[in-house]
Amino acid sequence: MGQTSSSGVRAHMETAQKTGILVLSSRKLVEVPDLSSISKVVRTLDLSQNKLSVLPPTVCDLSNLKHLNLNGNKINNLPQETGRLTKLESLSLVSNLIVSLPASMSDLKHLKSVILSDNKMTEFPLVLCGLPQLDVVDLSGNNITAVPDGIEDLQAVELNLNMNQISAISPSVASCPRLKTLRLEENCLALASIPEELLVDSQVSLLCVDGNLFKMKEFEEVEGYTKYMERYTAVKKKMF
Repeated sequence: MGQTSSSGVRAHMETAQKTGILVLSSRKLVEVPDLSSISKVVRTLDLSQNKLSVLPPTVCDLSNLKHLNLNGNKINNLPQETGRLTKLESLSLVSNLIVSLPASMSDLKHLKSVILSDNKMTEFPLVLCGLPQLDVVDLSGNNITAVPDGIEDLQAVELNLNMNQISAISPSVASCPRLKTLRLEENCLALASIPEELLVDSQVSLLCVDGNLFKMKEFEEVEGYTKYMERYTAVKKKMF
């Protein structure tokens, strides 16, 4: 890092001492600077659009961190210490190289939003299931092949799985207690792969399945579609 860049980072860190917000986006950073001087005060950290390939465990010493933006880097995994960020509410890693999530993420009980679109994940991260505050999970633009058993503990209201490689959906998705919006557009789903339970017995009132291996007219004729449309219409009426 050049002298100008270094002094610029220092100035931002001094500001963060007062505001609790550190924005170091688009600075061509290849490593995260030493944040120890603000570890107790920073609540928002934006390291987006840099050249980071590793998130050091020291970032997990930010004991009051609520919002972490790492969009547009080259990070392929998160440290196991991520679970120490117990106050974290939003995590965004759009356009990285993430393959999987550490098991310790199950400790992030205040997490509300996880945005992992355009990464390299091949399996649904079940570690997110059971997080009590979770509202939005965006896994669009990955290489996930299935919605697996175990997803019934997912607390999210909205789940985005558009543009993956999904060809199988566990019927247990119908048991997700808060799931209202499920996006499955542009996957590899055959009509028979959509569980009837999802249409008949779930809380889902917006199910997006365009761009799969069937025509929407065929989807409208399957068993349970009428039941799903009752929920969809009821929600629409409440909105207007």
